[in-house]
Amino acid sequence: MQDLKNNKPTVAWQQRMEDDEIFTVENIKATDEILDTYMNRLKDSVDKMSEQDILEYVKEVVIGLNELNEQFDYFIETLEREELCDFIIKAANAAGLEIKEDITEEWREW
Repeated sequence: MQDLKNNKPTVAWQQRMEDDEIFTVENIKATDEILDTYMNRLKDSVDKMSEQDILEYVKEVVIGLNELNEQFDYFIETLEREELCDFIIKAANAAGLEIKEDITEEWREW
C-alpha cells in the first residue's frame, strides 16, 4: 500500500498543473484527501475485510470524487479518469480484491 500512496494520480497532476488549467492547488489537495482516506481505510482493515467491504470503500471514494468533480467545475477529464480508475483498482487489488475489471463504473459520473 505504501508504494501506491507514493504513486497517487495527484503526483502527476501537480507536475502537469503548470501546463493544464484544469488543476488547482485546491482540487489536487481535495483529491489527495479523498484518496488518502480510501487508502487508510483499506490499510487499517486489510486483515478483516471481505470483498464486499472493499467494494463499499470503492463506492465511497468514487462518490466522493463525483462530488469533488462537480464542486471544482468538472476537472476530471479522460486522462484523469483513467489514472484515478487505475489507482482505485490497484489499491483494491492490494487489499485483496481479485478483480481486474473497472469496479468504479457503477457509481462513477466522471
